[in-house]
Amino acid sequence: MFPQRLTDGYRSFLHGRLATERARYLELAEKGQHPDIMVISCGDSRVAPETIFDAGPGEMFVVRNIAGIVPPCDEDPETAFHGTSACVEFGVNALEVGHIVVMGHASCGGVAAYANQAAPLSKRDFIGKWMSQIKPVADAVGPRTGDYADWIRRMEWGVVEYSMRNLMTFPAVRERVEAGKLAIHGAYFGVATGVLFMRDPATGRFEPYAEA
Repeated sequence: MFPQRLTDGYRSFLHGRLATERARYLELAEKGQHPDIMVISCGDSRVAPETIFDAGPGEMFVVRNIAGIVPPCDEDPETAFHGTSACVEFGVNALEVGHIVVMGHASCGGVAAYANQAAPLSKRDFIGKWMSQIKPVADAVGPRTGDYADWIRRMEWGVVEYSMRNLMTFPAVRERVEAGKLAIHGAYFGVATGVLFMRDPATGRFEPYAEA
């Protein structure tokens, strides 16, 4: 049976947002999507970009995976399936977004699993293989020497920066950034606090958002 929670939610959508934004949905169907912002984030159910940024339909192109990682551009199409890379290609080459936001978050299970060398969840260990990409981040942060929360946070911030660097290995991304047509941003969401941290490109520090 289809989950009751989803049928209830759809009923609310049908008589709520769809009813009040029907013209917007018709426009999106007829003219297609033209979002200016692409968000790459974790699949964690607590960290929904559309909710955090109060986005409506068609406003953001969202990509989610374990820990919100962007792998480096792989020129060999035969080596693996490239789900995230395909999304980057579509967002940049087809949608021509003007901004890409890489958003990490607190209490990231993928980062914690790698940092703590958690046991695989299956024999194939898809998560472990995926998270092995962040070894350079873990090496740069180093072993835990003090407060655990601070150590993990630095790892989580490092993953955001790692993905930002990897975006620049995609030729189309680099070309658009260098032409001033695309900007890459780093962000970090505090699940318990609701605070959004934005990476300052000048200092490399993650600073909490503050209203003027």
